[in-house]
Amino acid sequence: MKALPLTEGDIKSVDIFQKISEHEQIVFCNDETTGLKAIIAIHSTKLGPALGGCRMRPYESTDEALEDALRLAKGMTYKCAAADVDFGGGKAVIIGDPQKDKSPELFRAFGQFVDSLNGRFYTGTDMGTSPDDFVHAMKETNCIVGVGEAYGGSGDSSIPTSEGVLNGIRATNKVIWGTDQLAGRSYAIQGLGKVGYKVAERLLEEGADLYVTDISEEAVARLAKQARSLGTSIKAVASDEIYSQDADVFVPCALGGILNAETIPQLKCLAVAGSANNQLGDARHGRLLQEKGILYAPDYIVNAGGLIQVADELYKPNKERVMQKTTAIYDSLLDIYRHAAEEGVTTVEAADRFCEARIEARVRRNSFFSHHKRPKWAVRY
Repeated sequence: MKALPLTEGDIKSVDIFQKISEHEQIVFCNDETTGLKAIIAIHSTKLGPALGGCRMRPYESTDEALEDALRLAKGMTYKCAAADVDFGGGKAVIIGDPQKDKSPELFRAFGQFVDSLNGRFYTGTDMGTSPDDFVHAMKETNCIVGVGEAYGGSGDSSIPTSEGVLNGIRATNKVIWGTDQLAGRSYAIQGLGKVGYKVAERLLEEGADLYVTDISEEAVARLAKQARSLGTSIKAVASDEIYSQDADVFVPCALGGILNAETIPQLKCLAVAGSANNQLGDARHGRLLQEKGILYAPDYIVNAGGLIQVADELYKPNKERVMQKTTAIYDSLLDIYRHAAEEGVTTVEAADRFCEARIEARVRRNSFFSHHKRPKWAVRY
């Protein structure tokens, strides 16, 4: 794996403590033997140990990797508060090509760094990593979630994530059309990965019309085959054409940062509701969507199903309990839509205010972690 050290120019250009001022702790992980270069960002442990996935990407620089970790960790704090789980926000990123640089030893080394935090951070699969990778990390730490049921985990977290997205779309439809039915509407789905594909399948089963795009031609062809078996059809479009499709709802289920000054003017939809993290390029783009008359479902509300499952896993997996909390995404999103309308703010601002108020209310009552005691459920094996 190619090392990406901070250059002298990087160090001079920014005060690192100013850069991480909103975060509690940043850990740079380096293991020359395995080639591991990773960053663990802990944004907040006010509500409990930080919880967040670990992604692996061939970042172009250490600074880019750090920016990604910081942004995602902060998002996890809000997502945990919104999902009503007693955890804070954190994230880990591994610098490397997931197709070339993975090894069991690398993930065991990563597990050792996670374990050195003594229960302050729990992690599992994210973009570029898989549950199988963390089976190796589990040999070094108990602070791993989201592995297969054979290893004591709760299984595929894309199932509750996709269910949460569908609940978010239903709530969005309710606000726009007065009914939460999925049928009779059209949806432009960006990304047919683990979550996006499941969302597309369910929408097809409901009789919806779909526009889809994905880098995998095989995934598109497989979905088209399923559509034909249901007596429906889909329209596959190029990745840069998905924004301009004449669909009712845009459903981003791939990378973040895709709603920006370049793409928002292309949108013809009435709403955006999808699973991708950090969909807005920055906060002002939430206002731009509002000015265009597009109802935006804040991503960390809609995509919380997977988080709900892995958080629940630490109290022993219970699928029924997970689905009950995932169903609550529907009502939470309706509340946020209502508050945004009443207060004259964007849905992003309303969601952030909701989460900040919950953190402030709960922090005075959630003392088990502030006493520096490792939770009893931290040791599962």
